[in-house]
Amino acid sequence: MEQLLHYTWKHRLFPLGTLRTTDGREVEVIDTGLHNRTDAGPDFFNAKAKIDGVLWVGNVEMHLKASDWYRHRHDSDPAYDNVVLHVVELADMDVETSQGVTIPTVEIPIPSQLRNEYEQLLNTDQYPPCYSIIPTLTPLKAHAWMSALQTERLEQKMAAMLKRVKAKNGSWEDGYFTTLARNFGFSLNGDNFEQWALMLPLNAASHHRDDLFQVEALFLGTAGLLNRVDEKYAKEYTYLCKKFNIAEVPTIHWKYLRTRPQNFPHVRIMQLARMYSERRTGLSEMLDSTDVKALNNLFGLRKEVLDLIIINTVIPTLFAYGRSHAKENLCERAFELLETLKPEGNHIVRMWKDCGLEVKNAGDSQALIQLKKEYCDRRECLRCRFGYEYLSKK
Repeated sequence: MEQLLHYTWKHRLFPLGTLRTTDGREVEVIDTGLHNRTDAGPDFFNAKAKIDGVLWVGNVEMHLKASDWYRHRHDSDPAYDNVVLHVVELADMDVETSQGVTIPTVEIPIPSQLRNEYEQLLNTDQYPPCYSIIPTLTPLKAHAWMSALQTERLEQKMAAMLKRVKAKNGSWEDGYFTTLARNFGFSLNGDNFEQWALMLPLNAASHHRDDLFQVEALFLGTAGLLNRVDEKYAKEYTYLCKKFNIAEVPTIHWKYLRTRPQNFPHVRIMQLARMYSERRTGLSEMLDSTDVKALNNLFGLRKEVLDLIIINTVIPTLFAYGRSHAKENLCERAFELLETLKPEGNHIVRMWKDCGLEVKNAGDSQALIQLKKEYCDRRECLRCRFGYEYLSKK
C-alpha cells in the first residue's frame, strides 16, 4: 500500500489546504520530484518544498508509518542524509539521519475513495480490471500510451538482443542468428532453441555451408536430435566433431507434447539448416530487405510464421542494431514494419478488443502484450496510464 502513498504524492492528491509538519511548520509543495521506482535510495529525487517560507531542494522518502524509517535502517545509511522531507500516512515518531539531523515529517492521508478503488483493481476477478474505463478513452489517450508501450517492448527486446551478441563475443551476425533460432522454436521451445544456437559452432558450419547434408548433421548433432533422423547424419556429425574438435554439448530437453509435426524441433532445425545453407539467415541479407515483400522473398516462410519472425526477430534486430550503430533509419524501419503488419490474433489482443480498444496493426498488438505482461499480470495499475484514468475518474 506504500505505492499508493507514492501515487497520492506524485499526483498531488493530498488535501488542498495547508500542509504542516508534525511540529507545526507550514509546508508548500513546489515540485514533488522525480519518482525513483527502481534504484536504491529515497523514493523521490530533487523535490522542492517550502518549509516555513524557506525553500528546500532535495529528496523525499515515504513510509506508511514514520517508524518504518528505522525498520528500513535509513538512520544508518548516508544515502538518506539528503532527505529534506519525510512523507508518511501515520507519524508515530520523529526520525533522524545518520548525522543525527531530525527530518521534517508531514502526514498525508491516502484518500479513502482512491484506496477503495485501488483495492478493487487488485482484487477483481474481471480481466482486465480496468475494462470499464476503456470505452471512455479518447483515441489520442489510448494510442499515446500504446505508443509508449510499443517502444518499451522494443527496448526490452533490444536488451535481450544485446545479451545474445555479448554471449557470441560481440558478433552481431551470430547474435541475430540466435534470435532467429529462438523464434523458430515459438513459445514452447524458444528457450531450447536459443540454448542450442548459443552452443552451435557456426564457424565450423560456415566451412561447409554449400553442403546442406553436412550443415544438417552439425545442426542436428549439436541439438542432440540425431535419433530423430536417418543414422547417416550421426556418422557425418561424428566426422565433423573430429575435424573441428567439437566438444560434447549439454543435453537439451526438447518439448514435443501438443506440437504439430511440422513444428517438431528436428523439423524446424532442418528447415533452419536449409535457410542457413542457402544464405537466407545472414544479418546483411536481412538489413538489405527493406519491406515485407523483400523479407518474404528472403525467408520463404508461411505468412503466419513470417509475420511472427518479422515481429520477434527482424524488428528487434533492426531497432537494436540501429540504436547501437547510430543508424536511425533502421530504427524508423522497425516502426514502419510494425505499422505495416496486421495485429497478432492471440487471446491478449482479443481480450483488449472485447473491452472496446481499437487495434490497428502489429505495433498496437505488441503494445498490448507489453501491457498485459508488465502491468496487468503484475498488478502495476499505479504505473499504467489506463489505471490512472480509471482511478482519476472514479
